[in-house]
Amino acid sequence: MTRIEDYALLGDLHTAALVSREGSIDWWCVPRFDSPACFAALLDTAEAGRWLLAPAAGGSCTRRRYRGETLVLETDWETPEGTVRVIDFMPPRGEAPDIVRIVQGISGAVPMYGELRLRFDYGQIVPWVRNLGGAIEAVAGPDAAWLRTPAPLEGRDRRTVSEFTVRAGDTVPFVLTWAASHVDRPDPVDPAQALTATVDFWQRWSARSSVSGRWRDPVQRSLVVLKALTYAPTGGIVAAVTTSLPEQPGGARNWDYRYCWLRDATFALQALLAAGYVDEATAWREWLLRAVAGDPSKLQIMYGLDGTRRLPETSLPWLSGYERSMPVRTGNAAAGQLQLDVWGEVLDGLHLARRADLTGADDSWDLQVALMDYLEGHWQEPDNGLWEMRGPRRHFTHSKVMAWVAADRMVRGVVDSGLPGPAGRWESLRDAIHADVLTNGYDADRGTFVQSYGSTGLDASLLLLPRVGFLPGTDKRVLRTVQAVQRELTQDGLVLRYRTETSDDGLPAGEGVFLACSFWLVDALHYAGREQEAIALFERLLALRNDLGLLSEEWDPVSRRQLGNTPQAFSHFALVVSALQLQRRRPHRSDQPISQATSRLAR
Repeated sequence: MTRIEDYALLGDLHTAALVSREGSIDWWCVPRFDSPACFAALLDTAEAGRWLLAPAAGGSCTRRRYRGETLVLETDWETPEGTVRVIDFMPPRGEAPDIVRIVQGISGAVPMYGELRLRFDYGQIVPWVRNLGGAIEAVAGPDAAWLRTPAPLEGRDRRTVSEFTVRAGDTVPFVLTWAASHVDRPDPVDPAQALTATVDFWQRWSARSSVSGRWRDPVQRSLVVLKALTYAPTGGIVAAVTTSLPEQPGGARNWDYRYCWLRDATFALQALLAAGYVDEATAWREWLLRAVAGDPSKLQIMYGLDGTRRLPETSLPWLSGYERSMPVRTGNAAAGQLQLDVWGEVLDGLHLARRADLTGADDSWDLQVALMDYLEGHWQEPDNGLWEMRGPRRHFTHSKVMAWVAADRMVRGVVDSGLPGPAGRWESLRDAIHADVLTNGYDADRGTFVQSYGSTGLDASLLLLPRVGFLPGTDKRVLRTVQAVQRELTQDGLVLRYRTETSDDGLPAGEGVFLACSFWLVDALHYAGREQEAIALFERLLALRNDLGLLSEEWDPVSRRQLGNTPQAFSHFALVVSALQLQRRRPHRSDQPISQATSRLAR
């Protein structure tokens, strides 16, 4: 199967598609990120749905790139017959979702082959197809799609095939449009006009960026990816556009990431604000407030694009999975877990928004007080932890630290911003939690903090201690913990979340190194004053991006390939934050807006 890093991303701020180096669109969920896929070859074979458009001789492309700082993909093939280019993009959502593919002849005369296999509902429904002359219409149940092109179209073995030759100077467009089957056929999109409008949209958006300096290109590419992962109607940011890409090929660690996680809150706000994207940061904050509103005891770790709470997990047994990694899942049962760290994540993010003077930053104070009141009575309970462990609940050190964060940010809301609240009581709670963590979450014999109370194992989340302000990055206990992580929790110098073989997470052992955690090590080294080591590790992580600047969730140092769902927001947020802090030559706490001042290093 196509390697995860060999996919390119297209998107229209409602959903996204993945395109391989062979010119095949193997994943497309419509009309939203979390809708059923009509192309699901990513998780099975071509029979599960794909759209191939490439030279008839086949093979991987010669080169590909995004056009400048946009999400318009240009893929070139140099063949014995000549050179051809395919331009792929999704126009920002108008009347309906569209994928536009424009074939351009560069030199010679290249035979081309197109093959459309629409398979609704994750590959299991073959639609009824009619040839309308210059277009085809495909309908099944609630779904309908239309393919329009001047190229010849022919039905063949439940596929729509197009065979033609493109010569130098020729342009042959294809437009695929989806709509609900009960509505009128959407108006056709003009491919040339759509290309101009899409390039203009992304160029104008990228021009708003305040990022400059040494790492402008990778940072801005990550920001474009994060914009593409944003569901425009609500401002929610999905963790990834895929489900069930494995953390261990052939294994069962396959999850649906097409939802919005609260753990992304402060990283998202800090990255967007530092890059000058105040509108996007504000929209994310507003999504956050709507999602968590209600009974504080019902706070979840993740929500749907519109704040939906029920995300029932099920499997799709007709799909064989990426490299036989089963089950293929939709929904996510972790939404029902108790993870006490999310109370701290929310209150940390809202405190950051207040410090950044986002519009209406104090209108949620009553909600924050309610969240704090609930946490005050429950922080001593065991939970499932940051990593959504499906084993027994434990007293995770990170969860307790984030309870401390919650109390600290509420105290500072009263003291620094003049908001009403029992600052003295919260101060006492903050001090009690701090003492509890130092007593139970620190192993004095080993000289390190530990994953959970009573254990001796390590956890990558311990690298966040200085980021959230629990202890300075130069504190000897933090320094020893960082050294222990480097010594015991890395593979090829990159960071594992935890040792799956010794930590009961309810699943078979084995996974790759976690890319976001490796960026946390960059930050921890920076906090410790080890700037050159931090830069060296950061540059090494940049080299793990694919040729288009995309990162998935994990990396396998043995097979040297990306693993897990892609592109991963958590990886790209961490990249942006690490880069901007290194450029400023000053690490920032999670509740501090990253300053805009540049430095000698940045220039």
